[in-house]
Amino acid sequence: MKPRMNYYQAAPDTLKALIAVDDQIKASGLEQSLIELVKTRASQINGCAFCINMHTEDARKRGETEQRLYLLNAWRESPLYTDRERAALAWTEAVTLISETHAPDDIYEQVRAQFSEQETVNLTTLIGTINAWKRIAISFRAVHPVKVKASVA
Repeated sequence: MKPRMNYYQAAPDTLKALIAVDDQIKASGLEQSLIELVKTRASQINGCAFCINMHTEDARKRGETEQRLYLLNAWRESPLYTDRERAALAWTEAVTLISETHAPDDIYEQVRAQFSEQETVNLTTLIGTINAWKRIAISFRAVHPVKVKASVA
């Protein structure tokens, strides 16, 4: 796959605005580990290899375990996630797939049981922003770095 364009170069001010929203969410009080799980799960749902690569690397740098990252797409079947993370992941799926789910009341109630009103707005903004990034990366065919495996002598 070949990138269609360098979108950072093409519209730097627009992307700076999106980065500013990201920075606001990082400073909002939501746990950094939760933010990375949400970003990675949205990337999986959208099928963005560039983003999955980036967010799993970021999550690892922040101390996330390999096992939790490997099992993220099957989070419902794993005991590794807290109730708060489960609510956030369910909301991530509902909001990412909003044309199909319409953000159901039962999932919203799960979120509200774990998050304050302000946190719910911040979480929803995080999900919306990360999905905007997915649409940009996928549309312009962003390509993740390829690490060459060291040969064994």
